[in-house]
Amino acid sequence: MESLRIYGGHYAELSRRFAAWLGLHSTDATAVLEIAAAEERGAPLSPARLSERISLSTGATTALLNRLEAAGHISRAREHSDRRIVTLRSGGHVQERADEFFGPLAHRLDAAMSHYPPQFLKKVEAFMADLNTTMDSHLTEQDTATPRPSRSPAEGTP
Repeated sequence: MESLRIYGGHYAELSRRFAAWLGLHSTDATAVLEIAAAEERGAPLSPARLSERISLSTGATTALLNRLEAAGHISRAREHSDRRIVTLRSGGHVQERADEFFGPLAHRLDAAMSHYPPQFLKKVEAFMADLNTTMDSHLTEQDTATPRPSRSPAEGTP
């Protein structure tokens, strides 16, 4: 578990550096990456789903999307037969910039993993899928079962 915590810290630092490299706030860069990754999986995000993924209110997500769209990083489209549904798409340059930034690391990771047999990597992939499913379930249960602590009047309303 300590190794996973360290990896998570490295991932967070890499994400922070990517945001700075793009000249974006870290939340904006996270949103861009979420939108691009969802497209790659063939399941583009709606604004509501993005809001859930990055833990922002709908109002804050709308402001974020307005900034990203104005800068040309994303677009909003009404591609669904239900024209009320908005689909988020990354700007064409986003994947190029991500490849430029993350490409050297991807090559290093490929080289590091090349020392392991495919059967072992499949087991690691299954292990990570189990961990992610467990974490997702736990977070979902916390969202529905655990009340958030209330703030004092000095801190404002939640």
